[in-house]
This record gives sequence, C-alpha cells and structure tokens, in this order.
Amino acid sequence: MKKLLVLLFMLSIARLAGAQSHQTLSDEGYQDNKIVFQVVTQDTLAHKALMKQLNNIRSVAPNTPIEVVCHGPGLYMLVTERTVIQKQIKEHAAKGISFVACEFSLKERNVSKDAVVQEANFVRSGALEIANKQRLGWSYLKAGF
Repeated sequence: MKKLLVLLFMLSIARLAGAQSHQTLSDEGYQDNKIVFQVVTQDTLAHKALMKQLNNIRSVAPNTPIEVVCHGPGLYMLVTERTVIQKQIKEHAAKGISFVACEFSLKERNVSKDAVVQEANFVRSGALEIANKQRLGWSYLKAGF
C-alpha cells in the first residue's frame, strides 16, 4: 500500500511538471505582418470563420494591414443579397481592413458593381492582386480553413 501511494505521488509530480512546460509564445514581431486573404468559396461558414480570424488577428496586432480578395464563387461573400456577414464586413472595413471584388468574377457571374457591398473596392483580377501583394511582401492565407 505504501509503495502504491509513493508511486501515485511520483506520477502526480511528473504530470504537474509536464503541464507546466507549456507556455504562450511572445507576440513580438507580429506587428510587421501584412496579410492578404483569398476567398474562393461561397460557403457561408467559411465566410463566418474568416470574420472570426480577422478578429483574432486584430486582437493581437491591431495595426496589421489586411486585404481580403474575393473571386470566383468567393465573390458572393461581397454580394449584398447573398452575404450573411454584411455587418461584420462593415465593422472590419471601418477598422481599415480592405475588401476587394474581382471584376472578372463579376462579369463571369453577371453581377453588377452596384450589387456589391459599399465597403468593397474592385480589382480587375483577384488572382493577380494576390500575386502582386505577395511580390510586395504580403503573406498569403486562404480563407476556408
């Protein structure tokens, strides 16, 4: 019985020591990021997840330049009649996050610029916008995690 108690005590100590080895890493250097997100899905759950991700990034690095490029089926994230996150887009745009719609995708889907949320800007090619941002040192992330 005594040996069992000693063994349990030692296991408890080992478990506590292991649990204490985890730590939160420093946020140092996060302020130097520039991020371009690509949205190519019309999945509204992915759109909602992106809004949460934008909140998370801004909570740690509030001045991080962020651009969200919507093209292909992802264009519908910015179409007023189809989006389920218009309020969040407005809030994020007010905090400096840029949302852009691809004009090729607009034409392909027969969507007018007037049908796009007011907060969005336009680029001729979503893919080339992303490539250009990467050339300028922006990190590329694909929404739809």
